[in-house]
Amino acid sequence: MKTVSQAILLLGLIIAPCLAIAAEPTFKEGWFTTNDGVKLHYLEAGSGKPLVMIPGWSQSAMEFKYQLTDLSDKYHVYALDMRGHGESAKPSHGYRIQRLSADVHDFLLANNLDGVTLAGHSMGCSLIWGYWEQYGSDHLSKLILIDEMPMVTSNPGWSRQELEDAGAIFDGKSLFDNVNALAGPDGVKTTEGFVRSMFTKQYPVDAVNWVIQENLKFPREYAARLLFDHATNDWRDLIPTINIPTLVVGGKASLVPWKSQVWIGKQIKGAKTEIFEENEGGSHFMFMENPEKFNRLVNEFNG
Repeated sequence: MKTVSQAILLLGLIIAPCLAIAAEPTFKEGWFTTNDGVKLHYLEAGSGKPLVMIPGWSQSAMEFKYQLTDLSDKYHVYALDMRGHGESAKPSHGYRIQRLSADVHDFLLANNLDGVTLAGHSMGCSLIWGYWEQYGSDHLSKLILIDEMPMVTSNPGWSRQELEDAGAIFDGKSLFDNVNALAGPDGVKTTEGFVRSMFTKQYPVDAVNWVIQENLKFPREYAARLLFDHATNDWRDLIPTINIPTLVVGGKASLVPWKSQVWIGKQIKGAKTEIFEENEGGSHFMFMENPEKFNRLVNEFNG
């Protein structure tokens, strides 16, 4: 007959692995202050060549948890909480692409980073384009552009080809409708619907709900302000000026039209373009739905 202590030990051996599986991964946290005095938060893991990851609109650094975990054996991986987002300070000003791009530059300076592979998801690509316009390749060696169209809002005067290349998902009316809904009493409900449209139907509901909660850490009034600025920047003239190695990643089932990602890849000399199929988790968040393939692509490109 087992003693009580033996039983407790046996129970511990059974439970401990389950707890390890269920627990959220933990990373080292850091803070830095931008040149306009805003304290921003970031996560980091690993050592070696720096890989800096910028989330999209209303997203948090923690949404790169699979990259922080799985790529940190080869790289020093950083993930930023942009101003207002995640655990960063939430000032009443600065919710424009160019200011957020400057925050990225401030981060690289604060951490004395050079030879950086800079990866942006969704609006994070716009921050990269804003960075490129202001600072060029300063501190950078490579770029990873993850599922962002070069222009979010369409011009009624565009040809069919221009619309396909730009990948716009709003027109003038729908942009204002969404911005006003976000800033109004239905802001949370609008966010929930928007985020759910960014995943395939196969992705677990609980995982999508977690992403929604991370996104809601950004106050809806500021989220609406930033979405408007983001959606009215046209980057089609700037993208062809990029002259460092670039990986473009899209998804067949993403709300971002995949042909716009092919267009971006064709504008950047020597760029590699990879489009995830729907059955590969090819949504807007393919790096969460299929981190194994996404991380393999990053290793192959960045190695």
